[in-house]
Amino acid sequence: MKPSIDPVVRSHAPGGDSGAKPFKWPARYAEVPKEVFVRPDLFDEELRRIFYSNQWIAVGHAAEVPSEGDFKTFSVGRVPLIINRDMEGQVRVFYNSCTHRGTQLETATRGNRRTFSCPYHRWAFNPSGALIGTPNRPGDFPECFDRGDYGLRGPAVALVHGMIFVSLGDAPPPIEQYLEGITDQIAAALGGDGNLILLGYHKVLYRANWKTYADNCNYHAGLLHTAFRMLNWSGGRGVQFANSRGQRGHTSEISLPKSTDLLKDPSIISLKSHSDTQSGSVNTRFFPVSGISRHMDSINIRFANAISVDETEVHYTYFARLGDSDDLIKHRIRQASNLLGPCGMVSMEDAAVFHRVHVGSHTPGVSVFLKGATDANVLPSRFGQADEAANMPFWEYYRSLMGFDREQE
Repeated sequence: MKPSIDPVVRSHAPGGDSGAKPFKWPARYAEVPKEVFVRPDLFDEELRRIFYSNQWIAVGHAAEVPSEGDFKTFSVGRVPLIINRDMEGQVRVFYNSCTHRGTQLETATRGNRRTFSCPYHRWAFNPSGALIGTPNRPGDFPECFDRGDYGLRGPAVALVHGMIFVSLGDAPPPIEQYLEGITDQIAAALGGDGNLILLGYHKVLYRANWKTYADNCNYHAGLLHTAFRMLNWSGGRGVQFANSRGQRGHTSEISLPKSTDLLKDPSIISLKSHSDTQSGSVNTRFFPVSGISRHMDSINIRFANAISVDETEVHYTYFARLGDSDDLIKHRIRQASNLLGPCGMVSMEDAAVFHRVHVGSHTPGVSVFLKGATDANVLPSRFGQADEAANMPFWEYYRSLMGFDREQE
């Protein structure tokens, strides 16, 4: 199926002609055209074909709304959502829009509401989405008006180990089919199951395309990040795998350093929740853009959203395990704040690199996968700990959804 946009590539040669040529995806699986990171027309088509289609999008975890009436707001593309727990304890997701005239209902990022009230005409909805109040007198509305027809609407919802997925499409596949072999990996990344306690958030807006963020590979970890070099990431013998939708799981080996003189607080890189000091990292990446990172004792779900062609918002969301001791919770908080957040010692360089990748993508040519891509014409499915080729299935699924034909060699 061809994209509905006119798929053209503009010449970026300095001083050259800005004429158009037909857009063709490179023949080799290991090559990605840099054009896809920077074209505004492609971004709008991605929203339609991916974010608003039959894909399942990770938007929250049940531990973020632990009590009746709790809610948080989030968006999928430009579509605003309310994620809440109703008074019967059920997790629900609604469009953040009044069913009367479409006004945004809630502007707070999170809180507790027994009633969602529209500021425009004061229509009121309960946490189950039912319309419970309309300021009108008998005869003001048509005789056929029925409050039951105007409850809050929302996307399809599925829960897996507490992870909340939504689909804005008309006919999404069963969630087990969509996740295709990574359900157990989700449990492992969350520490064994979905029984979590919310600790807090870091929220960041990256100046880069959402695919730049999603394309963040394991090859860079031990090279860009000083902390991962300290933990011998590149020398680990962990494994990665990917399914046909480009969703990844990896379990990685790390080694605690003999000397921690560089750290004022060495407990930041200690493992206190279990005795396995080698498999200290378990991660899951969902298509299109969110994922779970459990490094050491930090349990971190990164809920991401595509804001524009050159902006990606990421909510770093931190958790403890239900039943953790007070000391372990304090340790997880200390690790969450200092290890994995947008300014954590493991990942603080990412923001700068994402932006530099985005800037560099305005040049002609392709991005090439090499480490782990032993044959550029073959799509692999299993990879070493530090291979970048684990991202290749993501790109093949993206290409198929966008309807781009491959060039012929």
